[in-house]
Amino acid sequence: MIAPCNIAAALPRLAAEAPSRVAIRCPGPRGDYAVRLTYGELDARSDAIAAGLARRGIARGTRTVLMVRPTPEFFLLMFALFKAGAVPVLVDPGIDRRALRQCLDEAQPEAFIGIPLAQLARVVLGWARSARMRITTGTRAWLADATLAAVEREGAGAGPQLSDTRPDDLAAILFTSGSTGVPKGVVYRHRHFVAQIDLLRAAFGIEAGGIDFPTFPPFALFDPALGLTSIIPDMDPTRPADADPAKLHAAIARFGVDQLFGSPALMRVLADHGARLPTVRRVTSAGAPVPPAVVARMLELLPADARFWTPYGATECLPVAVVEGRELLALRERTEQGAGTCVGRAVAPNEVRIIRIDDAAIEDWSDVLLVAPGEVGEITVAGPTATDSYFNREAQTRLAKIRECLADGRERIVHRMGDVGYFDQDGRLWFCGRKSHRVETVDGPLYTEQVEPVFNVHPDVRRTALVGIGAPGAQQPVLCVETMPGTARRERGRIARELRSIGARLPHTARIERIAFHPGFPVDIRHNAKIGRETLARWVAARRPA
Repeated sequence: MIAPCNIAAALPRLAAEAPSRVAIRCPGPRGDYAVRLTYGELDARSDAIAAGLARRGIARGTRTVLMVRPTPEFFLLMFALFKAGAVPVLVDPGIDRRALRQCLDEAQPEAFIGIPLAQLARVVLGWARSARMRITTGTRAWLADATLAAVEREGAGAGPQLSDTRPDDLAAILFTSGSTGVPKGVVYRHRHFVAQIDLLRAAFGIEAGGIDFPTFPPFALFDPALGLTSIIPDMDPTRPADADPAKLHAAIARFGVDQLFGSPALMRVLADHGARLPTVRRVTSAGAPVPPAVVARMLELLPADARFWTPYGATECLPVAVVEGRELLALRERTEQGAGTCVGRAVAPNEVRIIRIDDAAIEDWSDVLLVAPGEVGEITVAGPTATDSYFNREAQTRLAKIRECLADGRERIVHRMGDVGYFDQDGRLWFCGRKSHRVETVDGPLYTEQVEPVFNVHPDVRRTALVGIGAPGAQQPVLCVETMPGTARRERGRIARELRSIGARLPHTARIERIAFHPGFPVDIRHNAKIGRETLARWVAARRPA
């Protein structure tokens, strides 16, 4: 008998090996972390919920919207849905309400599971009208067909549950944040999740028994499959930049956290707080490039043998490449001289290749697409975690995927990352920015990550953002500037002069003459780190030149 391909398949084994090991701890009503699930409880209760869901028609292939906060119910439901072979549909709760409704309409869900507030929004705003089964995590079946507690009771005693899902079966639909475009539902198959677990374990040397602090809840889903204990932080996961560092440090110290995951915005919170992290041995930060100053400060706060990893990837393919903080800092001068940001070496067995920049769809792979060594082009990846489509988005799928026929007759999908970059002579991948953010001037293209770090060295500058005004091919480059907190408005003239002097040192940045000061950059809702350059470009276009 062929074993099911399912991320939940590891849970029964781990529960049998260490039933009393804590799988998840969550902040209680008073922030006391009294709420917890052991591996034995997570396995048994998710079995009961899976059986109860099946009795109500939520079974293999059922697309199910899940709108539950990062509580034990979220993890119980996710593993129950995987065990049932159902298809969780996850959408960032902080995106624009119109975009959220569009995402749910596209997913055409057959079931909707959510907290009472989500059920109210579903009724009032017309979300997920295709859902024929509605389950609430509340104590009463208000605006729903049943409570989660009732579902669990109905499935109690049914025994182990694990659908015999196959590698190519649909496992989940994960919507992108929409920070660089309209949110799209990424189709995850069971083989993608299983491959991610294998790649993460190998890339970072993860072993069962560790204590993880995942400040981005979806990443906590990997922890039970890796045998880790998740300590869910007391913070709003949609606003990592506003997290309370004292609360974070208290939880890290109390539970002896030895690894944590967070966005660059969260890393800045910890770095600015300045307290040491003596128990932490592994830090992983993703979602956007981590500023070198933040990496340097975090390494100062960590033990000498700790590692600070910055994996490169996307919802559609993760991880693609990885670099450790010390190597990143060793290359800092090159970044500040306009080389881009090094994202490290490809994670095996990914095959990362650079192709010529083209905004049109590419149906079939050909080696003639490849650029010369060292030349900037679009980053592509083929590998076990590269997803092959967007749900109900054929046009976007054609733009992002290339079909490749291999020499042995097999066919695979090559994912276009939508990022530009190049490989250096040592085989390291350098990220130069989003393809859609390049500025096409009469003198050639400018790339955000080859421009902004050059100017970010100014002591009064918190961050910069390159945008283009006008038609591609004749765009005027504009440097938007966000100054450090407390910088007086009267200092802007001096800062602008000094920035132009910095830019004059390099041929490509010397072409940037216009500078626009902005009170606070718009950022993405998921990581609070990706700058909304499209919004800034519209803001600049509406202003008169300074």
